[in-house]
Amino acid sequence: MKSLLSKKKPEKKLLKSFKKRAGRSKSGKITVRHKGGGAKKRYRMIDFKGDSINYPAKVLALEYDPYRTAYIMLLQGKEGKKAYQIAPHNIKEGDMIYFSEKEDLKVGNRMKVKNIPTGTDIYNIELEPGRGGKIVRSAGSSAKVLGQEGKYTILKMPSSEVRKILQECIASIGSVSYPEWRYKKLKKAGDSRRRGIRPTVRGSAMNAVDHPHGGGEGRAPIGMKYPKTPWGKHARGVKTRKNKKTDKFIIKRKND
Repeated sequence: MKSLLSKKKPEKKLLKSFKKRAGRSKSGKITVRHKGGGAKKRYRMIDFKGDSINYPAKVLALEYDPYRTAYIMLLQGKEGKKAYQIAPHNIKEGDMIYFSEKEDLKVGNRMKVKNIPTGTDIYNIELEPGRGGKIVRSAGSSAKVLGQEGKYTILKMPSSEVRKILQECIASIGSVSYPEWRYKKLKKAGDSRRRGIRPTVRGSAMNAVDHPHGGGEGRAPIGMKYPKTPWGKHARGVKTRKNKKTDKFIIKRKND
């Protein structure tokens, strides 16, 4: 699909610049480690709701987005207004995209999940009606509609988690573009640096004062039952989910 990308420059009115913070908060404290430098890039303003242009819309171009793994598509509505959206797999320049409560099951079309048949792959899915797509937006990913239950639609997520969302939520048909992204390897250190990723040092290579894994003579093991973070907390196998308000929507967890 990379060969299908347009050679044109990105749409100027849909670009935005951010000041580099190198993983630091507003107070200047590092909150995300190993970030800094990187090539200059501009953010493409993506229309996750799909309501910024009048449909049907024509796909003018497929473009690379430095801020995400998936490719994006430039759409032009009936009145000539343009917008960026996440591109689905197998979309081509010149294709038409439709958006309404119920549409044909054509790749890229956007509609309410209550009208999407069981077994259909979808992406860019709303969690709350009218708030825009929040989940299933990374390269090659898709969720599957398992069925309808009352006012909810049951989905199988890319993580294998099974959950419910309201039937009034909107999603796009198909899967996200560039599925081969997961097989891409960075060939040299400079590839990481251009992406704004700084070198990461192993804890076992540090001194004991700097990391729980550090110290020891020569190539020593970590000397503890389980690996720890630099701050002494469990590094693996720890549940990170804290949003108890939405637990009722999860039918089957990804590790069950």
